Amino acid sequence: MFGKRGNDSTGRIASPPPAMAPPAVAVMERPAAPVLAETAREAAALVRQPAPPAPRKRAPRTEDYYDTKAQVFSALIDTIDLSQLAKLDGESAREEIRDIVNDIITIKNFAMSISEQEELLEDICNDVLGYGPLEPLLARDDIADIMVNGAGQTFIEVNGKTIESDVRFRDNAQLLSICQRIVSQVGRRVDESSPICDARLPDGSRVNVIAPPLAIDGAALTIRKFKKDKLKLDQLVRFGAVTPEGAVLLQIIGRVRCNVVISGGTGSGKTTLLNCLTAYIDADERVITCEDTAELQLQQPHVVRLETRPPNIEGEGEITMRDLIKNCLRMRPERIIVGEVRGAEVFDLLQAMNTGHDGSMGTIHANTPRECLARMESMIAMGGYTLPARTVREIIAGSIDVIIQAARLRDGSRRITHITEVVGMEGDVIITQDLMRYEIEGEDAVGKIVGRHKGSGIGRPHFWDRARYFNEDKRLAATLDTMNKE
Repeated sequence: MFGKRGNDSTGRIASPPPAMAPPAVAVMERPAAPVLAETAREAAALVRQPAPPAPRKRAPRTEDYYDTKAQVFSALIDTIDLSQLAKLDGESAREEIRDIVNDIITIKNFAMSISEQEELLEDICNDVLGYGPLEPLLARDDIADIMVNGAGQTFIEVNGKTIESDVRFRDNAQLLSICQRIVSQVGRRVDESSPICDARLPDGSRVNVIAPPLAIDGAALTIRKFKKDKLKLDQLVRFGAVTPEGAVLLQIIGRVRCNVVISGGTGSGKTTLLNCLTAYIDADERVITCEDTAELQLQQPHVVRLETRPPNIEGEGEITMRDLIKNCLRMRPERIIVGEVRGAEVFDLLQAMNTGHDGSMGTIHANTPRECLARMESMIAMGGYTLPARTVREIIAGSIDVIIQAARLRDGSRRITHITEVVGMEGDVIITQDLMRYEIEGEDAVGKIVGRHKGSGIGRPHFWDRARYFNEDKRLAATLDTMNKE
């Protein structure tokens, strides 16, 4: 069925394949989707999670293994018809490839153990149908990030720590081919003319590719993986990212439609926390999300997801975050959620928060709540607005209700370090007050950070009237009282 020459009716090889050709990179016309998790979650949890069961250890790969794989792969590509293979579903195509590869191994009389042969079969199936050497890493749920620095070097993040993996690619051409396969699934491209690209995997995992000539040692691929199981606030409590009282406070903040900005550094768990907060949005609210690459996994029934679009090869057709936010204001949103605020779109988000879209949320890169406010002010200035500084600060103070600060500590754990309320203005200064903060007290014998969350003594926050409007004032008072006694 799939053979180009000498195949019987079953599609298997009936005669030896021709002389070995140089290794080639398989690119299917319509590549089948790889086997990935059905549900998604950003892998960078806000906390250090218990070590999962260790995955099955593979024997170290040798040069002989890679030479054998190159020969078998070349013979396979010369034997099968990829256009016909693409018409099959993923499982059927995988079985056909396994049958043909087994025949090639038998005909060529390669000396391999059963386990080596199984690994070879799996690797070649992944090369043709999936994401090649990335497949074993994508299947592991304990990996938060995959960082490929050229064909010969791959790092992974496990439990907040970065370690080197034994995964390698055949060459830079194979790595670039896999990168192109990933980004093409969301209608984007990466090549010499467009060497930088943001994309996502089918499960929502975030992907960034930077290709030659900008990446000198071969394409650099970074994947922020999502976990199979969505993290919830009660799990964050169990892992120590926040206290039970802090989790209740976050529930109330989400429930009473406070305008929230989640601040933190790279890998601190901002998107994870944003997903947790959106779980407390009422099911009857219309929510519109705006993202550069769609990552949020909201569970409400009435959600509209919008995604930016880069310019085409002629430099036209770009849709920016500002365009999305402006357009979604015409779509009757009750809440607007921006995946990440990076530039002048912060002004449009603040305007939306201040004009009847209470409960809107977004994330921003900043190290402290005070720096978060300063960054918003500077991003508005970079957008070309010539408003007086006091006017800009009044807009920020009138729009933002709560800033939640997330951080990744040096031991790899994630913590919610501040829940800070924006009170208003005094003169030209924005006034804030901490409702809860995390204080580091030291470290234990194994180097793990020891600290505790403390209330700041505030008994009546600025959003008290909003909480009373939603009948949450008694629960808020009891939560703050318990928090302040600790």
